[in-house]
Amino acid sequence: MQIMKKNYSPLKVITILCFTLFSLSVNAQGVVSSNGALSVSGTHIVNESGNIVSFAGNSMFWSNSTWGAEPFYNANVVNWLKNDWGSTIVRAAMGVGPENGGYLVDQTGNENRVKTIVDAAIAEDIYVIIDWHSHDAHNQQSEAIAFFTNMANLYGSYDNVIYEIYNEPTSCSWSNDVKPYAEAVIAAIRAVDPDNLIIVGSPTWSQDVDVASLDPITSSTNIAYTIHFYAGTHGTWERSKAQTAIDNGLALFCTEWGTVNANGDGAVDAVSTEQWMEFFCENSISHVNWHIHDKPEGSAAVIPGASPNGNWTSNDLTASGTLVKSLISGWPARNCEGDASVSDNDAISLNVYPNPFENTIHIEGEGYFEITVFDAMGKQILVDYGMNSISLNTNDLAQGSYILQLNSLQGVKRTKIAKL
Repeated sequence: MQIMKKNYSPLKVITILCFTLFSLSVNAQGVVSSNGALSVSGTHIVNESGNIVSFAGNSMFWSNSTWGAEPFYNANVVNWLKNDWGSTIVRAAMGVGPENGGYLVDQTGNENRVKTIVDAAIAEDIYVIIDWHSHDAHNQQSEAIAFFTNMANLYGSYDNVIYEIYNEPTSCSWSNDVKPYAEAVIAAIRAVDPDNLIIVGSPTWSQDVDVASLDPITSSTNIAYTIHFYAGTHGTWERSKAQTAIDNGLALFCTEWGTVNANGDGAVDAVSTEQWMEFFCENSISHVNWHIHDKPEGSAAVIPGASPNGNWTSNDLTASGTLVKSLISGWPARNCEGDASVSDNDAISLNVYPNPFENTIHIEGEGYFEITVFDAMGKQILVDYGMNSISLNTNDLAQGSYILQLNSLQGVKRTKIAKL
């Protein structure tokens, strides 16, 4: 199996190194205190100093009163995600529709759950997305205006807050439906909050960012566009749409993504997930994973019966939760800069297969070499030696992403590996 290599341009390497340094500085103080208000500059999100930034975190499940995720909407979960997972952003996904206890039938309950997450994020000094989690928001314009006006009055003075005004438009037109709705809601927010970041969805479950890029919103500034993907369903063709949007001048922000299929279920697709993470590294795109819940489906972060208050052990995490935690921890430093610094040395022979793997991984090099495996936090967890080739037994490794490093007379080379 040929190992994929990242071919970073010098500009991309400099960009990656810049936002890596900022991510490392956050260890000493909170992410919002370190970066301040976010804004759009060209095709990137930048902090108050004008430096390109990229954040990683978690989305809550639908807030609806009858869908079982309500207990997870608490400050303890936000605290745990920040301090154990390293999350720098969290998303409150407020279910809107009248079915299953959404905002239109239970305004107080849903709004209070959103406030709980926002207040907790502010207390933890991380960013938070207030999400109008609807598939037909353009038919709910007056309700959305009232809601976001209220949120802007409550939280518009906080740099932590980001408004996501339309989660996933489905069967509608960008120019005739989504854009006019967005312009009306943005105007209402800007009447109260003139500068916090606003994120807009696009048709086909927020995949048609290329379409939006041909007719972008110009009535206000500081607007980004969300791209949603599920690794088991969405691949190169959707990244091409995202690249088109970037080429046309849009700033992207992935407010929802999954390691599994688009229906939220199925097995983890580690290879496709890695390809998306590479794309996000190369373009400095922030991302928020779906979802924090113990629902028995592939995209859930924790297993059924796990505590709704955090304090999860590795045994409480699903396969998706394990992989996502490893990606979020230290983003972007351990996922982007490390690869750019050493893994593109074509003079060093390294072949790793299968990848992802289950119990055994085979490594082929040239001559005598040392193999070291590091976890997502950079901790050395496995060392072995070989001549030309070795096979590693990985039964003791938990599911998730790792860095494999080869040291030989030719030099050092690293690549990402993933255990299923």
